[in-house]
Amino acid sequence: MPDQDRLSAEDPTGETLFFTSPDGARLAYCLDGPEDGLPVLCLAGLTRTKEDFIPALPALAGCRVIRMDYRGRGESDFTGAATYTIAQEGADALALLDHLGVGRAALLGTSRGGLIGMVLAQLVRERLIGLCLNDIGPEIAPAGLSGIAARIGRTPQARSLAEVALQMAANSPGFTGLSATDWLAYAARLFREVPGGLALRYDPALHDAFLAGYDPTQPLPDLWPQWEASRGLPVALIRGVNSDLLSPATVARMLRIRPDLAVTEIPGRGHVPFLDEPEALAALTSWTGALA
Repeated sequence: MPDQDRLSAEDPTGETLFFTSPDGARLAYCLDGPEDGLPVLCLAGLTRTKEDFIPALPALAGCRVIRMDYRGRGESDFTGAATYTIAQEGADALALLDHLGVGRAALLGTSRGGLIGMVLAQLVRERLIGLCLNDIGPEIAPAGLSGIAARIGRTPQARSLAEVALQMAANSPGFTGLSATDWLAYAARLFREVPGGLALRYDPALHDAFLAGYDPTQPLPDLWPQWEASRGLPVALIRGVNSDLLSPATVARMLRIRPDLAVTEIPGRGHVPFLDEPEALAALTSWTGALA
């Protein structure tokens, strides 16, 4: 069994566990659900952490849910900008499955996590049982990427989580129907309070890693072959109706390649749905049911 090294103050579901990657990085993860349940590996967005999947746990009841923090995020080691790549994060995900003795797992990927999932479908398809993408596809809208480039690595000018939650609510027109409590919970997954203000919950060097691979004047990498490689795997897609990263045209092309793709649109959400919406929970329940 993995060492249960310390408790996570942020995660109400219990202990944060740690394993050591092949290059020596200490990486954090959590386990939820029965040990003999269907393994579901949850991979978060670019700057996000394993806590993002807590709202999805009711829909994943009965599954063995594996939630990890990439290196440089949350409670994992900060290992430097050069190591914050999709290739490295995919290798770390496989190393975690190996550490747990899991030969095959379903993969639920939010944003960057879904990109990793598609890459793994091409490289090690035999390790995957199914793939569910949360607001991501093989083609990323430039407007959404430019917004990420403008925000990443920047600490907001706010003195508390409550203050930044108000700012986020005012500056997120794609998200509707959320209460002040909802925004506060969302803010707590992005920032932490420190003396004098707020701190990021990820390594600021992630800014340099992102910009190293981002050039708005150049075409983006072609990920359609990775989507093609998912053939034969049960696939589902959850999309925010107001997403600025995943366009309806990209979803339509994904469906032409995979007519069996189960698509769920989440009203009142941009990039990304929180996975606590009734439509998202129903989509996850249906997906895991198809896997079973």
